[in-house]
Amino acid sequence: MTIAESAAAREILATLMELGSATIHEAQGQRGALCSAIKPADPASKLAGRAVTVDASPGDNLVIHYALSKARPGDVLVIDAKGFVEAGAWGDILTLAAQTVGIAGLVIDGAVRDAEAIIAMNFPTFSRGLSIKGTGKYLPGRVNIPIICGGVRVEPGDIVVGDRDGVVVVPANNLEAVLAASEKRAATEELYRGELKRGTSTIELLHLENVLSKLGMV
Repeated sequence: MTIAESAAAREILATLMELGSATIHEAQGQRGALCSAIKPADPASKLAGRAVTVDASPGDNLVIHYALSKARPGDVLVIDAKGFVEAGAWGDILTLAAQTVGIAGLVIDGAVRDAEAIIAMNFPTFSRGLSIKGTGKYLPGRVNIPIICGGVRVEPGDIVVGDRDGVVVVPANNLEAVLAASEKRAATEELYRGELKRGTSTIELLHLENVLSKLGMV
């Protein structure tokens, strides 16, 4: 399924964002979760959108400026900066440029800076770290190719969902199935809440009696 700019597409992305990264990760077989070190600058921020993938050199952000010229409204920049956290490859100026384009957010396996300004600008930004050091603008890079970001393969056009818990990637060709599985999981968990309030234990809900018995814990 290809995400196009439409009311239906925006509804799907909004639903995924509401379901949350943890539910989506579980629903797609515990796959697609980026390294837990990649967290939001603002814990309250959330994002969901198509991935524009960027292969960047550590300590250089030239290709990131180039990627902005290729992005469309609603996209999420997903940058493999090789986990380098000793220079902030993204800051408030790039944030303003991204917001002008209509980019939905940033995920970078690297560092950013100007965190307070980025938070004040309400731009969802997920990174491995923060660094006050600047970057060069000299080295080549590539845009919209398969990359590894936070230990996960990301293809151009894949769906990226991020929130306080972390970031998860949904392959574009599996979006409908993952959406349905995530909604089913959320509904099941709602039933669990009702059962817990009626006094059912988590052991009973999750049918853990046999496992505990085999381990000699009952």
